[in-house]
Amino acid sequence: MTDLPLDQVRTLLAVVDEGTFDAAAAALHVTPSAVSQRVKALEQRTGRVLLLRTKPVRPTESGEVLVRLARQTVRLERDAYAELGLSGAGEPTRVPVAVNADSLATWFLGALTRLPADSRLRFELRREDEAHTAALLREGTVMAAVTSSPDAVPGCSVRQLGRMRYLPVAHPEFALRHLAGPLREVLPVAPVVVFDRKDDFQDGFVRRLTRGRAEASALRHYVPASEGFAEAVAAGLGWGMVPEAQAEPLLRAGRLTVFAPGREADVSLYWQQWKLDSPALAAVAAAVTEAAAEALRR
Repeated sequence: MTDLPLDQVRTLLAVVDEGTFDAAAAALHVTPSAVSQRVKALEQRTGRVLLLRTKPVRPTESGEVLVRLARQTVRLERDAYAELGLSGAGEPTRVPVAVNADSLATWFLGALTRLPADSRLRFELRREDEAHTAALLREGTVMAAVTSSPDAVPGCSVRQLGRMRYLPVAHPEFALRHLAGPLREVLPVAPVVVFDRKDDFQDGFVRRLTRGRAEASALRHYVPASEGFAEAVAAGLGWGMVPEAQAEPLLRAGRLTVFAPGREADVSLYWQQWKLDSPALAAVAAAVTEAAAEALRR
């Protein structure tokens, strides 16, 4: 196969980012017909369908490979411009990162503040469950991710950050009312707070407690925000697994109690990023690793 024309690869990226051919044409200052012709030419060159013509447009598995290539090319080009002092070097550097909600609510933002004020980095954070953030790396949507997977995504490096501890907690009055009996019997029927429909954490806790015979109650409240989740549990809506950092002040205030002492659950977190010689990405990785070493358990 001959070399891939960069204008065609960049056009594919624009279509994916903008969602439609018309929007990509406006962003590139060309006609929609030119965008369509470039994408078709790239598909003919690769011999693969690269886009699903949905609304918004989505890349196929082959398209994701080229989208990732396009993002990496743009990143390296901008780093080179900055080192050479060429025009455009003063533009902020875009750094898209996928991070789970609990890290975002506890330690991750503090990591970003460790970067020099004159670093000119523009962060674009994508909130996603830690079990699913790696998918955004595969798609080329983000350059780096906090993930629970130790297996490196192709083209990425991985390093361990530490373990985030979760405590099984409830409001003291809720615990007296719903969790007074043997936990393996009362927990599967007690109201529970769940982050969203991807959240299997509470169900997994009950499965371990009952040796796979039950899951958390069908009477569940979905609260898709880390701070709101902890507050919902502290308000007595149900029990839940709350990050240690968020639970501790609520425990001291008497708004929460640990109803299953000694049954904490730890989630190992990893930092995955593209294998690029990018000063911006290296600086972010160093700051994240340093903050995680202080905030997470080893």
